[in-house]
Amino acid sequence: METKRDFKTTFKEEPYLIINAIFAVIIIGIMLYSLVFSPDENNYPVACVHELLTGEPCASCGISHSFSLILRGRTDEAELWNPNGMRVFLFFALQLFMRVFSSVVFILLPSRKKLVVGTDIAISSVYLLWAFWPFLLFIF
Repeated sequence: METKRDFKTTFKEEPYLIINAIFAVIIIGIMLYSLVFSPDENNYPVACVHELLTGEPCASCGISHSFSLILRGRTDEAELWNPNGMRVFLFFALQLFMRVFSSVVFILLPSRKKLVVGTDIAISSVYLLWAFWPFLLFIF
């Protein structure tokens, strides 16, 4: 006789769901950080290590300001702080959606787990390269 597994058991036994949950919590944390600290008060507790060491801005300088401004609907100002801020913000927003959506599909369609994971990896990889390409160019 087959017993029906509950959500809690399924979640504990599937590393993919655990990883998705961890990523979702991190992304929500990033968004909350951007909401809590005001771009107008410039009270961000995390400083750019590259700028502190070299005195020159790096490709990610101003990204916290940019995220805060995007979340407040001030996208024109956000681009001034970091021209790559919107693409990185969109990456995180899409990833949050994908963590939830792919987890639901993973649970509802157990026979398609490999397809869900493979599709997730492919989409995330392409979007990751698109979002962070300017930073990779800066490094190399």
